[in-house]
Amino acid sequence: MDSDRYAQFNEALGNLNLFPLLTAEEIEKFRVPYGQRTLAKLRNAIQAAGDAGKLIFTGHRGCGKSTLLAQLARRMRDEDLFVAIFSIADMVEMSDVNHINILYSIALKLLSQATKLRVPIPERTKTTLINWFSQTKSRTYTDQLKQEMSAGVDFFNFFQGKLQKEGSFREEIKETYERRVSELSQHIDLIAAAIQTATQKKVLVIIDDLDKLDLPIVKAIFQDNIKALFSPNIRVVFTIPIAVIREPRLLVTLDSESDMLSMLPVTKFFGRETAHQTDAAPLEANVKMLQQVLEKRIPDDLIEADIKRRIVLLSGGVLRELVRLGQECCRECMLELELEPGSPDITINTAILAEAVKSLRNQFARPLGSNRYNLLVETYNQFTPPDAKSDEFLELLHGLYVLEYENDDLWYDLHPLVTDLLRRKQLI
Repeated sequence: MDSDRYAQFNEALGNLNLFPLLTAEEIEKFRVPYGQRTLAKLRNAIQAAGDAGKLIFTGHRGCGKSTLLAQLARRMRDEDLFVAIFSIADMVEMSDVNHINILYSIALKLLSQATKLRVPIPERTKTTLINWFSQTKSRTYTDQLKQEMSAGVDFFNFFQGKLQKEGSFREEIKETYERRVSELSQHIDLIAAAIQTATQKKVLVIIDDLDKLDLPIVKAIFQDNIKALFSPNIRVVFTIPIAVIREPRLLVTLDSESDMLSMLPVTKFFGRETAHQTDAAPLEANVKMLQQVLEKRIPDDLIEADIKRRIVLLSGGVLRELVRLGQECCRECMLELELEPGSPDITINTAILAEAVKSLRNQFARPLGSNRYNLLVETYNQFTPPDAKSDEFLELLHGLYVLEYENDDLWYDLHPLVTDLLRRKQLI
């Protein structure tokens, strides 16, 4: 095996994993101008929303929201806000997220960020807040927490680990504050007030990856408990899945309770009129923008010239799918180098791309039943589903089988790999 060539593909694979871009070095090396209009809208909405504004940010899974939110956090810090940004996946087990542990995570992250940045919060206030985190409904559990903490553990890592890994701790927090949400909210306000007094900066919290939760969990949080979730008097940006806002009842709730609902649209290569024409010319500016993502991560000598463009078009304009295709191509090349050690000049070519497409296409195919094939065919033919509120359609939208695009009106099309799947089955 050519170890140097293998290492090059392995490095490219690692480069493709770098989302969102967080460090200055990553930004300098890999950033492309993406979603700048949406970024400006979010920034303006935060400034206009007031000190207690709540914003909802949505878009297809993997369309670049996390990278955009990281940019937003940097911009708002430059505009003199105190910003705490975190992924809910880093704080809570994703299958057990609820409005209580989201609020608890906000409190924990704010105090952790203030301590990390050495914000001069009065020691008495800080001690009071730290003691509050260990107070639960059960005296026995409270005593247990204090005993575990007495061993000199890092306070924030201790509670974050408990929240993420221990179901018993999450249940204790839920039982403690289920009927006392106002107390939880008041402590968030107390932490925020201490930060603002010490820094003279307004507080902004950005919560990422709520859009990756299962739909029933998201509906319970944002439909049944939205007033509790929005009760702290601080600015917060929440993410939610795009499928959720297709439900009229929930959309009315979000519109009435939040200051703005903003969406990051899928990068569009074709208009509705030309989307299914085999000889249609794509929007070159959008193709080139996403092609830069690959060019910055995969060296030219590892990929044939026309393949980057083909990968971009096969992504459907979804950043995550672009990355998945690039990653799968790198893995196929690494596999070929293991199987054929005498092939040091292997590149990502038509054959490699075909293998990558086959692998990802089969991932789409495995969960599908006959009813969903019928729904996909109708959506393809009509550019809209028969019922955009049905659970079946919302699951397909959530899973990227169906992509939402915008012209003057909303319209829908299938992921290119799903279109390929239907053609192979001679359904379209």
